[in-house]
Parts: sequence; C-alpha cells; structure tokens
Amino acid sequence: MEVTPRPASTVVLMDHQNRVFLTQRPKTMKFMGGIYVFPGGAVDDSDAIYDDEYIKNEKRDKSISQSYYIAAARELFEEAGILLCQTVDGTPVLLDQHTALEYRRLLIKGEISFLHMLKKEALYLNLEYLTYFGRIVTPSQSKIRFDTKFFLARLPEGQMPIPDENEIDDSLWINPQEALTRYEEETIPLAPPTIHTLKTIVHYIKCGQLSMPEFNRLDYKIVF
Repeated sequence: MEVTPRPASTVVLMDHQNRVFLTQRPKTMKFMGGIYVFPGGAVDDSDAIYDDEYIKNEKRDKSISQSYYIAAARELFEEAGILLCQTVDGTPVLLDQHTALEYRRLLIKGEISFLHMLKKEALYLNLEYLTYFGRIVTPSQSKIRFDTKFFLARLPEGQMPIPDENEIDDSLWINPQEALTRYEEETIPLAPPTIHTLKTIVHYIKCGQLSMPEFNRLDYKIVF
C-alpha cells in the first residue's frame, strides 16, 4: 500500500557570502542517517495552531498553509538555534544562550509549542524572513515519505548557528557549488533533494537573481 507523504518544511539558511548551512543527520537514524541536509522536519499538529497577533509581515505565499512556515521557523530554531523573530517594535531578537537552549529542549521534547514560546517571550514571527521557493515529494515506493516545502532564509544579523548535539552529528557553512563538487568527489554525502536545491541556488546565483525576500519562486514539484 502506498504511504501518504507527511507534510514537512526545510530551510535553506544562507549567510551574506551566499554560503549555505548544512547539517549531518546522526548515522544512527533509519532515514538518511549520516547524510548532509538542510535544517528541517515534519510539520507538527501544534504548528497549525497559531495566533495572528504574533505573526508579523505576512508576505507569504497564500497557497501554502501557514503551518509550513511555522514548522520551518521552529525546526530552524530547534536544530540550529536561529530565531526568525522580532520584538513588537521590529527590533531583532537575541535570546541569551541558556534561555534559548532551554526552549529548544522543550520544543524538541514536544512539551511546549512554538506559539507558547512566542507568547511567553513577547516575540513575533516575521514571515518575511522565509521565502517559499519549491516543493519535493518523496517517491511513492519509499516506506517513509514527505511532502516537503522548501524555504530560503538569510542568516539574521548577530546570530550564528549552534547545532543541537542530539539531532546533528556535524554541520558546516559551504558554497553551494563547492558542496556539489565535494559530493561528486564522494567526500560529502548528499540526498537527491539537497543536490537539486543546491543546483537551483547555483543557477540563480550565476544569473544574478538571488535576492531575498524578492527571490524568484521556483516551484519544482518533483517526485524523485
């Protein structure tokens, strides 16, 4: 029987040198263990529960459920500690490390929702930081399937990734073309969705069209 794909979100985090942030999944994981991927994961039920009061700059693709955006922001914070939020007056948010680590722990365990954290800290998720640009569906013959929405995000000023040690074995900033070269040289393992996404970004950089939030959407609804 064909498995129904589970909704998921992935975030391509880029710095101002147009390097992307890749994380290595623990080798013990059954699904793509040891593979380098972008931060992301499944959309949780709690991601569909939100309060518009805590959502700012709602310049999102209306055809995409807001839960995908919230899942993208949550997963990026859980896995890498990057928070795409601001205060009510628009000031970027920098939580102290201890507070951020504790919230990440609670989120990963499912003990709180992302909305709970926003309300408690009076934070506002800025959807303008996330640009939807594509979709990939896991092949029908796979026993584990995802319908993944891909988002592009620029590294917020003053923040640097702090990978979660339980969810990530390794991480690196790397030029997209260099990542593809290293994959071809068999020095870094990549999954097909990551390879396709890297090629897409290389193309847009070469064409001089990579700018956010004006990044041109490329809706690659690929079943690989």
